Amino acid sequence: MKIAVLPGDGIGTEIVAEAVKVLNVLGLPLEMETALVGGAAYEAHGHPLPESTLKLAKEADAVLFGAVGDWKYDTLDRPLRPEQAILGLRKNLGLFANFRPAICYEQLVGASSLKPELIAGLDILIIRELTGDIYFGQPRGRRIATDGHFPGAEEAYDTMRYSKPEIERIAHVAFQAARKRSKRVTSVDKANVLETFQLWKDVVTEVGQQYPDVALDHMYVDNAAMQLVKAPKRFDVVVTGNMFGDILSDEASMLTGSIGMLPSASLNAANQGLYEPSHGSAPDIAGKGIANPLATILSAAMMLRFSLNQEEAAQRIEAAVKAVLAQGLRTADIYSEGTTRVSTREMGDAVVKAL
Repeated sequence: MKIAVLPGDGIGTEIVAEAVKVLNVLGLPLEMETALVGGAAYEAHGHPLPESTLKLAKEADAVLFGAVGDWKYDTLDRPLRPEQAILGLRKNLGLFANFRPAICYEQLVGASSLKPELIAGLDILIIRELTGDIYFGQPRGRRIATDGHFPGAEEAYDTMRYSKPEIERIAHVAFQAARKRSKRVTSVDKANVLETFQLWKDVVTEVGQQYPDVALDHMYVDNAAMQLVKAPKRFDVVVTGNMFGDILSDEASMLTGSIGMLPSASLNAANQGLYEPSHGSAPDIAGKGIANPLATILSAAMMLRFSLNQEEAAQRIEAAVKAVLAQGLRTADIYSEGTTRVSTREMGDAVVKAL
């Protein structure tokens, strides 16, 4: 089973190292090859997604990804910024379905900013469409200058678009996922003001008729944002577009206590996937050994489950994470009085020991 390991920038190298350490003790036939991506690749090759890195990713069964980005690259032309690497990988690998589970572990109920009774037992799966919407629509604006801005421009816009087949395929993914859970899907849109999302709502409704055993409701995105804070346990599977999903999944992550606990999987039609923590590269804490590696370790578990068909190994990792949390070990982002603060490496070592 071939895995392309792309640590990236900032804390990416630290957290991916811990996930690799965990994978190495499972006793599975894994072949892992590391390559540069993001700002690190730009420094070495002049591009955030070099052809050699893209080739490795295409040939792999799965990609384990860290994070990309640093403030020092903000002045680059947009096509050369580190963040373009992840967009390029999604496009070239056809990764259209993003799974972002938001699970509140029993041991971390107190770490959430919400009342314990609101989030105890929380288990939401947000499914975000990844290759359409405003991120991939046609942009319009004055030509970007070398400093990455629009000097003197008075107007710029980006086109939001979706096609029926794009919506159909992500809807099927959502309904099929719901069948394995509590059989409830909430489709999030803005159909009251956006034609794009009136199409979205119509198509999701149509697909839903093929799944009579799954309950479907629709919710405007502004209400969904409110309900995630007001009554988050009303949700089971949430399916939505690229931009709304980007925002809502980060909101949902904080219900769990820290975005450092939120893994993600991005899959194509063949279940080839890219697995990464939902957080960013956090250049302000890079190199300090305080980043939480659990989201990346849990992303590795998702990789074993979805792309490598190793369900037992995935469950072993998830059980080990729960065991470590039960021991009271915490990185800085989830630390509270009465628990034990540990470093990035110590948290990874603890998961290995639990395995």
